[in-house]
Amino acid sequence: MEIAETLEAAAPRRPYLDVTLTPHRSLPPAGFYLLIGMVGGVSLTMGIMFLIVGAWPVFGFLGLDVALLYFAFRMNYRAALARETVRLDETELAVQRFSPAGHVRRWSFQPYWLKVLHEAASEYPVPLVLASHGRRLEIASFLSQPEKTELAEALREALARSRAPDLPTS
Repeated sequence: MEIAETLEAAAPRRPYLDVTLTPHRSLPPAGFYLLIGMVGGVSLTMGIMFLIVGAWPVFGFLGLDVALLYFAFRMNYRAALARETVRLDETELAVQRFSPAGHVRRWSFQPYWLKVLHEAASEYPVPLVLASHGRRLEIASFLSQPEKTELAEALREALARSRAPDLPTS
């Protein structure tokens, strides 16, 4: 009897919801390198033409434009390393937020008292907020409005299943 209780306590908790949220980037890395190559080629061609006519400072500014474009895209891709994980099991809803620098923040909520606050029918961007016992946490701030609505519905369904685990799911 004691062995069975120990095995049950050591068994991993069954998740009702386990999602990883990442910001969307519409240009994949291969497209980024193609874009930089094309812009760099055009700038180099134009820069050589300006060198030939004697306007050599323009050549440097065209190179600076390409370098700044490259830097801006690299910063954008670095920001895309941010992510959030939301995991709901029998005892807690845990949110972990990973920054691009690798820092991790963690929040934990007791699922029975948790409320998901989000208005799906709004025409303006509305935050998705988890609230319990006076604590509020906005999650998924980088998602689009339809994605937030879909996540809010999934969270509400998972919370309902976690509160009544013996009821059949539809």
